[in-house]
Amino acid sequence: MEDNQVREWHPFIGPFDPCPPVRVKTYVVPPNQFITFQPMNLPQFSPAEALRLGTLWPSLYSNYTSKRRGEVVTDE
Repeated sequence: MEDNQVREWHPFIGPFDPCPPVRVKTYVVPPNQFITFQPMNLPQFSPAEALRLGTLWPSLYSNYTSKRRGEVVTDE
């Protein structure tokens, strides 16, 4: 999908919050939220690549950033 899957929002920051504020928070909208039903003849990854990426269909694949290590996990 060409749509950016990472969204951001700006939480309320109260005047008496005891912790340093986090001004921008992000979340990921998974690609399956945009596909209402499975169309016929979708392109498919090879079986080995599908096992490595976690999905058979490229339109349902989503990169993610590990919050633990800060690394980007990609299809390479």
